[in-house]
Amino acid sequence: MDLYTPEYFMREALKEAHKALDLGEVPVGAVVVSQNKIIARAHNQTEQLTDATAHAEMLAVTAASNFLGSKYLNECTLYVTLEPCVMCAGALHWVQLQKLVYGASDEQRGYSLAKSPLLHPRTEVVKGLKADECKELILQFFKRLRE
Repeated sequence: MDLYTPEYFMREALKEAHKALDLGEVPVGAVVVSQNKIIARAHNQTEQLTDATAHAEMLAVTAASNFLGSKYLNECTLYVTLEPCVMCAGALHWVQLQKLVYGASDEQRGYSLAKSPLLHPRTEVVKGLKADECKELILQFFKRLRE
């Protein structure tokens, strides 16, 4: 039995999302996997770093590139709890990401709303892994904001 399944890696991304939630950030978490090993993990830090670009995906990609010593992640998979925005999708295009796996769709700001394709043509996409759990974190965050 393989312990390191896509569900395992998404659970690790969810752990990162919980860290963001605990810090008052939009609860998005990400992990980058290479050769069945997590080489980078991150969560949203836009408030903490006062940086609108400090999305989980951007931070994870930077950490993975540093780990590999390469600007390309063409042999890596990114697991992220929320569909990337246009900015993050653009970054994923430039790093030539091999595979993107995301949980919840982002019906307001997700990259898939764009009319033209944003990801690299060779990037494989898997949508909806643990989507309910990922979406619940986002709903919980915004419910707290309204209270």
